[in-house]
Amino acid sequence: MAMARWLTGALVIWLTGAAHGAENQWHSYGRDHTEQRFSPLTQVNRGNVAQLSLDWALDVDAISINSTPLAVDGTLYFSTARAMVHAVDATTGRKLWTYDPQSWKHSPRGIAFGFNTNRGITYWQGRIFVGTADGRLVALDSDTGEVLWATRAFPIGERKAINGAPRAFDGKVFIGNSGAEYGTRGYVEAYDAVSGERLWRFYTVPGNPADGFENTAMEMAAKTWHGQWWKVFGGGTVWNGLTYDPELGLLFVGVGNGDPWDHDRRSEGQGDNLFLCSILALKADTGEYVWHYQVNPGEQWDYKATADMILAEIDHEGERRKVIMQAPTNGFFYVLDRATGALLSAKPYDKVTWATHVDLTTGRPAEVPGIRMKPGEEQLIYPSPFGAHNWQAMSYNPQLGLAYIPTIRMGAVYSKDPALKLRDNFFVIGMVTTYPLTEPDDGTGGLVAWDPERQEPRWRVQYPTPWHGGTLATAGGLAFQGTGDGRFLAYDGATGDLLWSFDAGRGITGAPMSHEQNGTQHVVVPVGWGGQASFGLPAFQRHGWKYRGGGIRLLSFSLKGQAELPATPDTRFSFNPPDTGTQPLNEQLVGLGSQIYHQSSCAVCHGGNAKSNGAAGPDLRESALMADYAAFRAVVAEGALLPRSMPMFDDLTEKEVRAVFEYIRQQIRLAD
Repeated sequence: MAMARWLTGALVIWLTGAAHGAENQWHSYGRDHTEQRFSPLTQVNRGNVAQLSLDWALDVDAISINSTPLAVDGTLYFSTARAMVHAVDATTGRKLWTYDPQSWKHSPRGIAFGFNTNRGITYWQGRIFVGTADGRLVALDSDTGEVLWATRAFPIGERKAINGAPRAFDGKVFIGNSGAEYGTRGYVEAYDAVSGERLWRFYTVPGNPADGFENTAMEMAAKTWHGQWWKVFGGGTVWNGLTYDPELGLLFVGVGNGDPWDHDRRSEGQGDNLFLCSILALKADTGEYVWHYQVNPGEQWDYKATADMILAEIDHEGERRKVIMQAPTNGFFYVLDRATGALLSAKPYDKVTWATHVDLTTGRPAEVPGIRMKPGEEQLIYPSPFGAHNWQAMSYNPQLGLAYIPTIRMGAVYSKDPALKLRDNFFVIGMVTTYPLTEPDDGTGGLVAWDPERQEPRWRVQYPTPWHGGTLATAGGLAFQGTGDGRFLAYDGATGDLLWSFDAGRGITGAPMSHEQNGTQHVVVPVGWGGQASFGLPAFQRHGWKYRGGGIRLLSFSLKGQAELPATPDTRFSFNPPDTGTQPLNEQLVGLGSQIYHQSSCAVCHGGNAKSNGAAGPDLRESALMADYAAFRAVVAEGALLPRSMPMFDDLTEKEVRAVFEYIRQQIRLAD
C-alpha cells in the first residue's frame, strides 16, 4: 500500500511538471493542481506567528496587485494590472526583471474590456505564462523575462479580454477569457506549453445552429436555448476558475454568467441555457466533454461559477470521496464527485434569498417565487451580482477539513431595463441593479471557515466593508487573509482566534502564499487594492484609497524579519477638484453623458457617478482635463494617454464625448 501511494505521488509530480522540493515552493496560481492553496510548511505556526516580522518591502509602480506570487528556485514572480510581470529575488526583494506586454499598442479600444486588472500567472519548466487584455497568451523565459512565444487567443475586436491566471500542467497551458457583459461567446482553450500551438478549444455556449455545431456537447446545449441567442452570443466566459486533475485526466472549468443577464431577452425566458453558470469537466488532452453541473439553470442575476475549484478527499455518508468543491457567487457551497459530477451537498455559506435549498436528487435549486421579475417589477435579492464570494481565492486545509472563504454580504434590487439597446463595445446587460444598504450587515464582508463534511460553518469573522483578499491555509494551523482596510491577518485555522495583525498601509485583494528559502519559511502578500472594487459603489469607497496613492507593494515576512515598513503619505479621502469656471452646464447633454459613461466602460475603472475608489483609475472629478474640453477630447477620443493604458474611445461621436465631459463637470459641481 505504501509503495502504491508513492507511485501515485510520483505520477502526479511527473504529470504536473513539479520540480524536486516543490512542496517548499509555489509553482501555480493555487500552489499545485489541487488549487487548495495549502502550504505544508510548519515553521510558522499557531505558537509563534505572533513573532512574524517583515523581511523586506518592494514598492511596485502599478495600479493594483491582485495576483498570487509564485516561488520557484529562489525567485518570486507576480503580475500587476495591465498584465505586467515582475521577477524578484526571494531573499532580498531586489527586482530582477519586468515584462510589459504593452496591450495598448495592440488593441487601443479593446483594453477597456480588461477592467485594468490581472489576477495572475503560472509556471512550467522554465516558463512563465501570462494572458493579456488584448488577447495574447505569452510565454516568458523565467530567467530573463524574454518572450519565448506569444499566441493570439482571439482576434482584435472580439470584445474579450484575458485577465485571469492561466494554468500549466502536463505540457499544456489552459486559458479562458472575460467580456460576457459586452456580448461575446465564451470558451476555454489548451495550448502547447513549448510551441504555443493551440491544441483545442471548447465553447461554453452554442453558436448559430445554421452554422453547425462544433461537437455533440454544443448540439446538446443548443436544445436548452431559445430564440436567437447567438446574435449577442450568450456570455458564459471562463475568466477565473480552472482546475486540473492529473489522475482523471480532466480539466474542470468554471463558467460565467449569461448575456444579457435578462433570461427573457437572452432566451425568451425558456431553457437552462447550458453551459452558463456551470462546472464543466473536459478531457484535458482533447477538450472533449465529460460531464457538467449547472449551479443556476436559466441564470438571470449575474451569478457565475467562476470561483476557484478545489480538489480534495472528504468523508461523505461514511465513504471516502474524491471531490471538487466550489463556493460560487450564488451563496451555496457545492461538493461534487469529481469523476462523475454527482452532487453530494449544497448548503448556503452566507445570506441567500433567491432559493430555499438545492434538491440533491435533481441537483436543481428550489427558486423562491417572484425572483424572475417581470417588466415594471423590482426584487431585493441576496446575494447581489458581486456574489456572496467573488474571485478572491478560497483555500482549504485538508488536516482540519476546513475551507476558508472570503465572503460578501450585500443584496441588490433587480429590475428589467426598459431601454436596452445593443451596441458594440458597450455593456449588454438588460437588467438594472441598485444596492440599498437596508440591513445592519449590508455592505460588509467576512471570512468563513466552512466544513464541507458537516456542511456548516466552523467559525466566522465579519468586517465592516465588503471587498477583501484571498486566503492561505498552512500546516502550521493558520489561515491568512488581507483586508480591504490594509490589515494582513493570521487566524487560528481551527478556532478563528486572531493571532497576528500587520498594518500593510493599503487595501489587499490578492492572496498570500508561503515558501521556504534557505531553511526559512516566508509568507508573502501582495498589497494593492483592486479587482471589481473599481466599480465604486459607496460600500467600496469607505476606505478612501486613492489611485496610485502609494503603498502598492510586495511584502515578505518570516520569523527572522527585521525590516521596517517604509512610510507612505496618507492621501485617503482627499478631494482636489479643478476649477471648471462659471460656464453653465449643457443640461441637455448631462443625461446622455451619464448613460455613455456608465455603459461604455468609463465607470468600470473610474467609478460609478465618476467617483473613483482608487482601484483601477483616477477620480475624474479631480482631473485637470475637466477644465479643458480639447485636452479631454484628445485623451478620450484620440488616445493621448494610450501609453498609460487609457483606452481610445474612437467609437464615440463628438456629441457623446462632449456629453461625458458635461456629465463629469456636473459631478464635480455636485461634490463641491
